[in-house]
Amino acid sequence: MFLKSCILSINFFAFCFVLLGQNFSVGNTSITFFDSLRNRNINTEIYYPSDYTGQNEPVSNGAFPVIIFGHGYLIEWSAYENFWNALVPEGYILCFPTTEMGFTPNHQFFADDFKFIASQMQIENQNNSSIFFNTISANTALMGHSMGGGAGFLAAENNPYINTLINFAAAETNPSAITATQNISIPTLIFSGGDDCVAPPVNHQDIMYNGLNSSCKTQIKIINGGHCYFANENVLCSFGESSCNSNLSILRNEQQEITNNFLKPWLDFSLKENQSSFVVFNDSLQASSRITYSQFCNGTAIMKERSVNELKIYPNPVFSSFQLQTPKDHLHGEIIILNIIGHQIFKKTITKKLTNIDLSNFDKGSYFIFYQKENKSWINKIIKLDTY
Repeated sequence: MFLKSCILSINFFAFCFVLLGQNFSVGNTSITFFDSLRNRNINTEIYYPSDYTGQNEPVSNGAFPVIIFGHGYLIEWSAYENFWNALVPEGYILCFPTTEMGFTPNHQFFADDFKFIASQMQIENQNNSSIFFNTISANTALMGHSMGGGAGFLAAENNPYINTLINFAAAETNPSAITATQNISIPTLIFSGGDDCVAPPVNHQDIMYNGLNSSCKTQIKIINGGHCYFANENVLCSFGESSCNSNLSILRNEQQEITNNFLKPWLDFSLKENQSSFVVFNDSLQASSRITYSQFCNGTAIMKERSVNELKIYPNPVFSSFQLQTPKDHLHGEIIILNIIGHQIFKKTITKKLTNIDLSNFDKGSYFIFYQKENKSWINKIIKLDTY
């Protein structure tokens, strides 16, 4: 239980008490997002905090971070009920794309689905007819198991709108997740099963961890952990693992308990920006006898990097142009504008405190505004309306 991790760091008992006190029910809805550029439907099962358990119940009051979760090869999203039951009550929205379920999945298509859902959920937050209107925070994580973990690397590559990447027994993909790691700088947490024979750490996650350029990265190997035990029972995964390892000495619920002990404080730090959680996470790393780990992480630097930095732009929505107010003492940075699926459509060096940005030739819709200087960044969203 997570309480065990809290007790290991007695100075943060009060923090744990507050965290454990959250008690949202689990709501569920199904949305088919349509990506017009790819002419592709993305069926998505979404689990979210609600005051009542059930289908299409109202979302609880609040602004909740979004987690996009990718399934493993031939594994139904329903096998990951352990994740939504653990995380939704803590105040997270989990989105499960149900695409690429066939015998010959396209890993790049799957990764692009992750990115599209992440952007669409931010649009849902602005849509007053959506169940998610005004309930979604700007912070987003990518998570995935096995094939979904590998696709998470592809989706996180050069992606400025994702706050953290987390995966479980991630497997190499085509195109290569291992190659993509060199273009990932966000905080990343990799879980491995020490006895995983389906995607052995030495051939998969160890290489991924070493290739990451993250300012903060951690790999946790669960001693005697397996590949399929990160999820609930599912026939095809269990059959595959039994063909190479039928004598796992850990129980499924034990592996999931260990996972949650570290996953929850990491998410609380990286998505809810609770700096105490980072200390709890590291205390548990050092105290646990059920894992081994590797870490390269400058805690002070990453706390500063992930602090809330909203870029000041006005007006918003906009008809033709908007004013960008450069963050204090950070002139001569670059503004980048991306569309909702992450394509860069504008880039400019900023030299003034107030700069007018012309959008008159842009199509109507939502865009992400990204201002960066050196290792610091500011993000906002803007809606372009039809010009009169």
